[in-house]
Amino acid sequence: MWFFYLMSWIALIVQICFITISVAAGLYYVAELVEEYTVATKKVIWWMIMVTLLVYAGLVLFEDFPAWMLACGVLGQAAHLLILNTFPYFKLSSPAFALSVLLLLLNHYLAFQFFSSVLYSFSEVLAYFTLCLWLVPFALFVSLSANENILPTVAERRHLLDDNDVVTNYFSQKGKKYGLLTFFNYAKDSILPQRNKKVF
Repeated sequence: MWFFYLMSWIALIVQICFITISVAAGLYYVAELVEEYTVATKKVIWWMIMVTLLVYAGLVLFEDFPAWMLACGVLGQAAHLLILNTFPYFKLSSPAFALSVLLLLLNHYLAFQFFSSVLYSFSEVLAYFTLCLWLVPFALFVSLSANENILPTVAERRHLLDDNDVVTNYFSQKGKKYGLLTFFNYAKDSILPQRNKKVF
């Protein structure tokens, strides 16, 4: 009896490892697609926001959710639309980004408070969190890596150099990359073994 119990825990650990590797590989692939197709990515995220707003409209019409929680969610989606105006360029210090993060945290707090007081099934709670709270922010998080390979645009409001030489500044800043794809490339280079090619 104890052997089979121990075997089930070992199998669970192996399954968690496989799921983690699969999710990492999927995120890496999605991050590469986002970098390659930024215009299509912007359209997909825009449609995700519209679908999420339709879900909120359905919750207003057919469910008895608190108005303050739904209003916070709708305002969060409006903040996501403001972030999308300068896509793929993200400025983490922009008011729209700060507002969207603040509303996301507030909406999580309100949702946890509501779902702890009213009995809903786990699948219904997970559906709310997935479709209303996590879908669009996750898409924006994955698309942060698209910012690494774009040329400076008019979305950059500050002057890049004193003499306004945009191209020189772009190539001097090109080595500094901080995104999801850069993290995965670093993890791939540091964790996976490297094969040395033999030179004859």
